Amino acid sequence: MQMKRNHAQRSFGLALAAGVIVLVLWNVPQLDFLLYPFRLFVTFAHESGHGLAALLTGGSFLGFEIFANGAGQAATAGGWRAIILPAGYLGAALFGGLLFWLTNRFHRPRLIAALLGGAVLALTVLYARGAGTALLVGLAFGAALLLLAWKAAPDLTRIILNVLAILCGLNAVLDLWYIVGNSGAGLGLVRNDAAAFAAEFTPLLPAWLWAIIWAAEAVFILGVAVWYSLKHWTDEIV
Repeated sequence: MQMKRNHAQRSFGLALAAGVIVLVLWNVPQLDFLLYPFRLFVTFAHESGHGLAALLTGGSFLGFEIFANGAGQAATAGGWRAIILPAGYLGAALFGGLLFWLTNRFHRPRLIAALLGGAVLALTVLYARGAGTALLVGLAFGAALLLLAWKAAPDLTRIILNVLAILCGLNAVLDLWYIVGNSGAGLGLVRNDAAAFAAEFTPLLPAWLWAIIWAAEAVFILGVAVWYSLKHWTDEIV
């Protein structure tokens, strides 16, 4: 019992440390260069969300691109567009929430890092288009996660996984909030996901409304992950 209590307290402390790291990174402009690679990884998760949603709804994932400015684009065929379009933002939020919960619920952070690294490399090899940013981001993060699993101490691995989870989840929410005030934003002639969803399915409802709805869903997903993590810590400490 004492061992479980100690583990829960340590896990809570490491998650809190990860939260402080994210807070510092987000509020110190001089550290923006450290956030940039993570921003690209959030785009990786976003575009992968579109592709996986296409596969899960009977369509095809043709590939995805990531651009140096942090934008991205996924190519899919078939599937259920009503699921595919919101799956970028909501997929990134789900990834962040699930990773946070797994990291703080189970005692094998290095195994989680290894599985995640393998999944990232697989998505990169199968779907990253050409030799551009998507390939570099996927290979770099996949290799870094495998290196963590192989060499890093469990506590360091847990902190880094928590940082990755928090950044992915919060960026998904903030990106949606940006669309609320900039519903026409897109990539060249390609509309953002909320604008595309409104045009295809609800022409009488504005894109910003869907951005708000998706942002609320993303916050709910993150809240559930934090709640169950807190519940686990509380159960073990008590």
